[in-house]
Amino acid sequence: MIMADDKKKPAAAPKKKEKKAGPKAYKPGKSCPKCGAGYRLAEHKDRRACGRCGYFEKK
Repeated sequence: MIMADDKKKPAAAPKKKEKKAGPKAYKPGKSCPKCGAGYRLAEHKDRRACGRCGYFEKK
């Protein structure tokens, strides 16, 4: 005898994966003068900023 809880649920459709940016999207940026070559400055609309030490420069 089959109980109501024993019924199988329909399988969900697999979710689509988003495509990641390839090597064309990478642009080497300016490095932070205080922190060194391993730390890049973030590019903003009106400035470049370092998230580690807080250094920034206006464009």
